[in-house]
Amino acid sequence: MKIQAIRGMNDILPDAMPMWHYLETQLRAVLDNFGYSEIRFPIVEKTELFKRSIGEVTDIVGKEMYTFLDNEKNSLTLRPEGTACCVRAAAEHELLHHKSQPLVQKLWYMGQMFRHERPQKGRYRQFYQLGVEAFGLPGPDIDAELILMTMHFWRRLGLVEQLTLHLNSLGTLDERQNYRGILVEYLEAHREQLDEDSLKRLTTNPLRVLDSKNPKMQTMIAQAPSLLEHLGAETLEHFQHLQALLDVAGINYEINPHLVRGLDYYSHTVFEWRTAQLGSQDTVCAGGRYDGLVEMLSGKASPAVGFAMGMERILLLLEQQELHVPRNTPDAYMIVVGQEAELAAMKLQEQIRTTSPDFALTVHCGGGSFKSQFKKADKSGARMAFILGDEEVKNEQVAIKYLREDKPQALVSNVELIKTLMI
Repeated sequence: MKIQAIRGMNDILPDAMPMWHYLETQLRAVLDNFGYSEIRFPIVEKTELFKRSIGEVTDIVGKEMYTFLDNEKNSLTLRPEGTACCVRAAAEHELLHHKSQPLVQKLWYMGQMFRHERPQKGRYRQFYQLGVEAFGLPGPDIDAELILMTMHFWRRLGLVEQLTLHLNSLGTLDERQNYRGILVEYLEAHREQLDEDSLKRLTTNPLRVLDSKNPKMQTMIAQAPSLLEHLGAETLEHFQHLQALLDVAGINYEINPHLVRGLDYYSHTVFEWRTAQLGSQDTVCAGGRYDGLVEMLSGKASPAVGFAMGMERILLLLEQQELHVPRNTPDAYMIVVGQEAELAAMKLQEQIRTTSPDFALTVHCGGGSFKSQFKKADKSGARMAFILGDEEVKNEQVAIKYLREDKPQALVSNVELIKTLMI
């Protein structure tokens, strides 16, 4: 019986890789331009890290994590998100504080995350995220910088018209706790309209009810009290300053009072980039300020803000754009006919790779007729074919046939070829 991949964990085949490489290259270019540094951490962490950071009553911890015991009976989990891992790594290696004072760090990471969800278009059990985190800066200027960075992503990728920025403020913990009581009172008065998930969240995470996608609840949610009406003067100043910075930068946004996060360590700014092109999986990038998380995980306070974006969802948008990304093709394909030619080809290719390491050369392996090899050379997309047969080997020469240009076939010495490629 043929063994297949686990449902929701997809292979990325060679034909898809040029688009992945293109996306990653564009993202890295913007991150470099903004002065952010890459960090890498394991895909497996202690389960406690996510229980403390994400919360045991959340769907992620309660239902979606891949958790197991190792041989020493330690509870380990495949990372469901990257922020907690980044905070853990940065705190463990003393990147966030110096003599208890917060340090400024601007970090990014890219890689696989794992959640046991129902697989569907744009949502997988193994998926890829880009995450960006900035530590040690409390003001709205860094919030604006991250949002501006995402806008530069979309500009490079040609996706500005497909995405809308949603913006909100969650205020401080005290402001949110006060609002929570007001919201619960409102929701209790409309209890008969709540679905099963919302009834559960009513006691554990009532702010998440505002994020429900249930169409039958949208009118009731739209009429709910707004958190923005219960923020203090300092919080409002932070939010208004952020808006002023975005206005100056020419970034359009929608104030969305129902954009929330359910965990206590979030504060002030939250934002999402959404699209109407992907159905229910409409969020391609989500971020916000999480000033309480560093202290929760490290014992020392530090302001922090970040975002994560789903790579597969961005790729779906790029596919809809019908963007053509050329695949990597060799500069030359070496056709080898005969046993003597095999020995000569091994020597010549090594000379070429040593003297011209940037020259992309594919050497035919597996034998076959000249005609079949030539077809493979043409299919490879190479600009030219280097032909080695008995006659060429005898004379220490190479025949060059141009596959993409209207030039006559040439015959050059091995030495001349190597010198030409070195220029």
